[in-house]
Amino acid sequence: MDTITINRKELKKIIRETFEDVINDKKDLIGEAVVEAMEDIGLAKAMEQGRTGEYVDTSEFKKKLASKIKRLK
Repeated sequence: MDTITINRKELKKIIRETFEDVINDKKDLIGEAVVEAMEDIGLAKAMEQGRTGEYVDTSEFKKKLASKIKRLK
């Protein structure tokens, strides 16, 4: 097996390019994970408000959630 030598700058570039490729290839999965996390946060906040006696209208909640998701895209 042959040995190759690369400098720190070249290694950093290779790692960065590989990371970018993975992110681009899995963009849909990452987007779905972000949307799901936002939905979970929104639901948790709605539940928290519900516990205080202040009820949130379903349509208002969905509008706010949709607008936050759009801002992420």
